[in-house]
Amino acid sequence: MVAVMGEFLIGGLWRKKKHGMVFSMATTKITVTLPTEQVAEIGALVAAGRTASVSAFVKHAVSVGLMDQAGFRQMLDEALEQTGGPLTDEEREWADEILTPKQTPRNRTAA
Repeated sequence: MVAVMGEFLIGGLWRKKKHGMVFSMATTKITVTLPTEQVAEIGALVAAGRTASVSAFVKHAVSVGLMDQAGFRQMLDEALEQTGGPLTDEEREWADEILTPKQTPRNRTAA
């Protein structure tokens, strides 16, 4: 059993903890915008009992994303350590230049 923010995982299904030790964590309600197809897929998972709620699904997805970022940061730090330490300002400028998406003009209709 893995406890995550007052919920637990059993057989691949997230369930709310109904009794026992209470995990206290402040929460903040936010609004997110998702493609309609993704909202429908999440709704289908809730209806099928594969996740407790839309909020539970989003909390889990955010947790996974944050863990991915933390792991990437650790991997990057280790790679930098093995190759000479942190980037210089010149190296960072070069990386930013090639990694930053180029903005393209949006299609505009003639007036």
